Amino acid sequence: MTVNEYQKLVMKTLNPDLDKKDVLINGVMGLCGESGEAIDIVKKWLAQGHELDKEHLAKELGDIAWYLAETATALDLSLSDIFEANIEKLKKRYPEGFDSEKSVNRIEEDL
Repeated sequence: MTVNEYQKLVMKTLNPDLDKKDVLINGVMGLCGESGEAIDIVKKWLAQGHELDKEHLAKELGDIAWYLAETATALDLSLSDIFEANIEKLKKRYPEGFDSEKSVNRIEEDL
């Protein structure tokens, strides 16, 4: 399955009562909420002695993917367009791969 096929399939579960603005708001709020749930799993592993619950974390990553697709849809963007633009940005930022110096001292137009 491609990312655009995923986006099309999961958007069948989008609330049809929401207008485009509400879809955008729900999407970015959902990204924040689900990211918080993901970090909570990692926090419990790192700081509270729990086993890393990879299965639960994978489910949260799926929820994050859903909200990413919703946010992209609200902006009339495909996930593949977002992913391709991100790759281009990273190629410019780190043409030879990750570099700590370039990460710390980024130029303004590279943000």
